[in-house]
Amino acid sequence: QVQLVESGGGLVQAGGSLRLSCAASGRTRSSYAMSWFRQAPGKEREFVAGISGDTGRTDYTDSMKGRFTISRDNAKNTVYLQMNSLKAEDTAVYYCAARIVPGVSTSWYSYGYWGQGTQVTVSS
Repeated sequence: QVQLVESGGGLVQAGGSLRLSCAASGRTRSSYAMSWFRQAPGKEREFVAGISGDTGRTDYTDSMKGRFTISRDNAKNTVYLQMNSLKAEDTAVYYCAARIVPGVSTSWYSYGYWGQGTQVTVSS
């Protein structure tokens, strides 16, 4: 089993920044792909960013490119999501997810482990 715990969410003004963290414990492996998803009220869960478990290759949804940066510290079993130039439409619950293969998938159902989520609210 893998346990994921997110932190770092909160209320921020439009144009501001937040850094989310996802701490992994249990049967973690540096080879696992790690991703961030988000879900706004009344909307489907959507892929935000992912980082592969082997090459460290990153992948982003187009609307996040240039504003969000995903990174991982394998020594700390932690994945980060740096979010800059935040917009009101970025308001959502952000979830960390892990899959036991190295490659990133943009489909939420490809991930077997999830955190409890952290709320990000951007005021306009």
